[in-house]
Amino acid sequence: MTITSDWERRSAELWASIDDHDPEDFLRRIDELAAELPDGHPVAVFERASALDSTGHSDRAVPLYREALRNGLSGIRRRRSVIQLASSLRNVGRAEESVELLTAERRQPSDELDDAVSATLALALTSVGREREAVSVAVAALAPHLPRYQRSMANYARLLMEPA
Repeated sequence: MTITSDWERRSAELWASIDDHDPEDFLRRIDELAAELPDGHPVAVFERASALDSTGHSDRAVPLYREALRNGLSGIRRRRSVIQLASSLRNVGRAEESVELLTAERRQPSDELDDAVSATLALALTSVGREREAVSVAVAALAPHLPRYQRSMANYARLLMEPA
């Protein structure tokens, strides 16, 4: 089934209003929207995972993110699912797995979520005791956005990874 622009609009509106709903109401509304898609549809599964994650249920979100990816989630939602899965894994104490997932994701084609991948990786790296590498990843991601000192910051990020 092709997802309609109306469905996408309603999904975007619901997500934009997340803070206007108590967690259970938001989860119910996401479930209703997801139920409009066929059972097991990767976008429906992803939306449910995201809603669980956003309402403090990372443990319940992890298997759904995996299912969405197995079911062929594609495009920008695939990358969002990887980032969110990795973040949830970190939240449930599986930071090493998060680091592995995000390290592999950094080898994927570049898009507007590159910095989100890097930021999430930096957090995961701190959770496994690799703080210098975390700072390097974060500074390298930040450097291109600075009005000045991009070259210096990129070099400092690289130097953090050299043996002391």
